[in-house]
Amino acid sequence: MTKIRTAGSAEVTDLILEIFRLYGRLLAAGDALVEDLGLSSARWQVLGAVAAEASPLPVAGLARRIGLTRQAVQRVANDLEAIGLVAFEPNPEHQRAKLVVLTASGRATYDAAEQRQIPWANGLARDLQVSDIQTALQTVRTLAARLDHP
Repeated sequence: MTKIRTAGSAEVTDLILEIFRLYGRLLAAGDALVEDLGLSSARWQVLGAVAAEASPLPVAGLARRIGLTRQAVQRVANDLEAIGLVAFEPNPEHQRAKLVVLTASGRATYDAAEQRQIPWANGLARDLQVSDIQTALQTVRTLAARLDHP
């Protein structure tokens, strides 16, 4: 039985393929932006997740927030601890699931990375309509939600 692709299906497939290409370029750009701070895109992503939380979370909570596996976030968190950017603290709710917290050095490194990201993002946004960016963001969020709840 031959399946017929709808116009929307073809466009979604093209969008997905373009997101894959963009993701690779974003990782490379992020690595170049923060390499001399001792970060990679992966380290920056996890450090940013820790910095964004009002209260410390365990690795599993961070992984859920950023859409990665617990194991992947644990490896990066261990790397960040080894270079003194995060620390693991006792979790009153779960003895084995330590909370991940920023150290003073981690906060300074994250702030330095953010100061580099601002002009970089400003350059990417140049000449784009805010409404177009908002539409793209909403589309990506809708696709993500559909993947979470098929």
